Amino acid sequence: MVTPMDVLSDAITSMRTGRPHAGRTEKHGSWGVRFPDSDGAGFHVVLQGACWILPPDGEPLALGPGDVVFMPHGRGYGLADGPRTPLAEFSGSLPGPFARDASVPGTAAPDAAVPDTVLLCGAYLLDRLRPHPLLAELPQVLHIPARLGRHPELRSAVELLGGELERPRPGASAVLTSLLDMLLLYVLRAWYEEQSGRAGTGWAAALHDRPVSEALRAIHRDPAHPWTVETLGQAAGLSRAAFARRFTALAGRSPLAYLTWWRMTLAARLLRESELPLRAVAERSGYTSEFAFAKAFKREYGVAPGGYRRRGQESEAAPAATSLAQR
Repeated sequence: MVTPMDVLSDAITSMRTGRPHAGRTEKHGSWGVRFPDSDGAGFHVVLQGACWILPPDGEPLALGPGDVVFMPHGRGYGLADGPRTPLAEFSGSLPGPFARDASVPGTAAPDAAVPDTVLLCGAYLLDRLRPHPLLAELPQVLHIPARLGRHPELRSAVELLGGELERPRPGASAVLTSLLDMLLLYVLRAWYEEQSGRAGTGWAAALHDRPVSEALRAIHRDPAHPWTVETLGQAAGLSRAAFARRFTALAGRSPLAYLTWWRMTLAARLLRESELPLRAVAERSGYTSEFAFAKAFKREYGVAPGGYRRRGQESEAAPAATSLAQR
């Protein structure tokens, strides 16, 4: 069976920025919080008890023990003990990368009282200026209900994450960062597995279609290769015309359009995160000519590669200068 997880991993890596945040919170009595719009993608896991997620559009959704919910698009939403509970505005962020209590407003707990609800709450920072289509088409709420025997890797990651947040030990920061990255992959993997066979088009269908998945794997494995529709069709095991129709129908763009989009996405990351000369960036992006690469990059981003790199360096230098000035 073809496994498309390398494509999923690349999609997440292309958008993830900064460090993830997470906390464990215990709630008593009546409580509710409204999270504002943000650059983050939030998640909640019900460890004990129950609660409700209140999306910006659509009906409230009940969550039970073991349920996982992921909000990928940064839209504001509510979380509460009931669908009609008044919501207090969440005005801050988690008090550190990882916290014992995520400080969700609620009723004060009596001494030594057993909490009604225990949650893992967290967020990932995503670059939304250029979302990968695989993530862009996700619904506003991903709900992975607890089902016996389903998604054991996700359940194991939740259990490990909950244990680390409840009992911090040496090395917790590194462990938690890795567990949160694993959790994001497992959540998305679980959701796409749930969609297998349901979606006729879109990336849920593309990832589970053998020919299209094979072509995507080939592109992501070696984006600098001089791919053509014909050679990608050969990798997919289809004729040129049949492959082009199938890929476009499922992925929403032609094979070469996606190839160019992915190459430019990788090039932008190299310009931001490395000191490679432009010629090397061009070669790694599949261009033998630096001029052709610069032309394609400017068409995609509206700025030349050198200007894009300088702009990124200036934006990184600005917070550092502000911090120094405040000392």
